[in-house]
Amino acid sequence: MKIYGKFNEVKVKSLNMEKITYENFKSIMDYDITQNQASIEIEFSVDNCDAFQSAWLGKMSDKEANKAIYWFGLTEDGSQAYDFVSFEEFVNAKVFNDKSLIEIWDSITLLSIDACDIQERLPFYLSLT
Repeated sequence: MKIYGKFNEVKVKSLNMEKITYENFKSIMDYDITQNQASIEIEFSVDNCDAFQSAWLGKMSDKEANKAIYWFGLTEDGSQAYDFVSFEEFVNAKVFNDKSLIEIWDSITLLSIDACDIQERLPFYLSLT
């Protein structure tokens, strides 16, 4: 889409929605955020589920404990926010209408990774493995 303004042409890029393999997702989440003072934030939707059309998951550092925290933010109002101390606990938690992320993985569509286009950001994480 092009928007023409008074001074310049502005190009608006829409985010590409993507499916990635569970193995690639695991590679992203394996990134050592504690050593690199970083965080991971993924926006996603669950196919054919109105409740989870703009949900978030990620990994952040607990600086006091020097360890990673895995998290879900499933609603904008924060009423479905969950933190986990291990990746296994995170992916197996039944937070999607009594199903886990692993159980519904084939229905997950990524909208962005670290607020970037998936195809632009994904190679960074996959090149580390």
